[in-house]
Amino acid sequence: MSDLLDDPTPGQNTPEYTVSDISGEVKRTLEGAFGRIRVRGEVGRVFKARSGHLYYDIKDDRNVLACTTWKGQITGLSVVPEEGLEVVVTGRLTAFGAQSKYNLNVDEVAVAGQGALMALLEKRKKQLESEGLFAAERKKPLPYLPQIIGVVTSPSGAVIRDILHRLRDRFPRKVLIWPVAVQGANCAPEVTRAIEGFNQLTPGGALPRPDLIIVARGGGSIEDLWGFNEESVARSAAASQIPLISAVGHETDTTLIDYVSDRRAPTPTAAAELAVPVRMELLAWTGEQGARLSRAATDAVQRRSQRLRDLSRALPRPDSLLNTPRQRLDLIADRLAPALDRGVQNHRLQMVKLSAHLRPSTLRGLVTTRQEALRNLASRLSLRPIQREIDQQRQTISRLSERLNAAQTTRLERLRQQMEATDRLRETLSYKATLERGYAVVRAGDQVVTRKAEAEKHASLEIEFADGKLSTGPAGVAKSKRAPKPPAPDQGSLF
Repeated sequence: MSDLLDDPTPGQNTPEYTVSDISGEVKRTLEGAFGRIRVRGEVGRVFKARSGHLYYDIKDDRNVLACTTWKGQITGLSVVPEEGLEVVVTGRLTAFGAQSKYNLNVDEVAVAGQGALMALLEKRKKQLESEGLFAAERKKPLPYLPQIIGVVTSPSGAVIRDILHRLRDRFPRKVLIWPVAVQGANCAPEVTRAIEGFNQLTPGGALPRPDLIIVARGGGSIEDLWGFNEESVARSAAASQIPLISAVGHETDTTLIDYVSDRRAPTPTAAAELAVPVRMELLAWTGEQGARLSRAATDAVQRRSQRLRDLSRALPRPDSLLNTPRQRLDLIADRLAPALDRGVQNHRLQMVKLSAHLRPSTLRGLVTTRQEALRNLASRLSLRPIQREIDQQRQTISRLSERLNAAQTTRLERLRQQMEATDRLRETLSYKATLERGYAVVRAGDQVVTRKAEAEKHASLEIEFADGKLSTGPAGVAKSKRAPKPPAPDQGSLF
């Protein structure tokens, strides 16, 4: 072999291999000898890793074969392996040298026999029923006359033609078709996406959301209809917010979507009949109801007219009703003029009697009485309440003034303490504290000298110590000049 080591051990004819050589050769031998194979057995342990890869075992009564389906291959499986299910798997046999194991990379899974399919179907049915997805109270009523109907089916089959033809005969409606595969590995995921897609549409949008969904397919074997038994299809139909009619297969065919849908139709044609009423029957019923309404209205008007005529015959004539009031009016009109004359004369006599008692002295007495009453009222009006209010306001102002003076005094004291603390800090940070520790400041005029070369340039210098200043003249004579004590800072008066 080409992978032999070039330098075998002296004295031995047996070649040496590396571990990778052996693993690679075993892998090539397995893949070359078996290639793509089909294996039948019962599904054992099933484990789905976090990466999305599926690991499971296929076993019989004596041996176990490890199987692997990669994440990208799972969507292509027509049946997802479940523990205890008898299946036929198809794939390539290979080896994994890192663990000295061989396994089958499966890309196709089929149920082995109709009995196994029915057992799997019954298991899923019990699981969904235990979750309450078959309950009658969760099923939604169908709209009486939907404006838009969504149909999930194959666009090339006879089913869609039957549905469209039946809708056109009964009551034409707008139909949105979502094309899907109705059998095979792509059936379940495409039907699931179609139901979820219809529910995600916006009502009244560019592509309007349907008011009713029909999932339809013609008859077939249990293997052909198996896509509608998948758990994903059943759960998407149960979660649909739009009412859903299941029309999968013929009358004797039953799938899981039939149990979770809001209404099951025995055939696709029957689904169209459940979706809309018959237009001509509606028109006939509307016409009949309109005729009944017209007859009822006409009969009611006729009965009320007859009743009115019967009542009118019992009433007296209008002339006889007005004769008595006319006579009473004539009598009162004749009495009106004399009564007015007598009323005017009586009022004139009363005015004469009252004017005889009205004299100027009487008026002056009345005015005097009124003025006296006015003076009494003025004397009762006192300014004492106003004076009390003024005194209360004055006391309030006095209290506020005292509080203001106290607050001002407190504020000035606080500011004085802050200023003294700042002055103490200034004294601490000034250079004079440094002079107390033995240092001195050398100046030439107003300029501070910090270098020897600068000091030699000046004829006279001034040296400041902690207790005073010393000046050096041109002849080197030092004159002591005690620094005068700085006057106390004038704080001024804040009052």
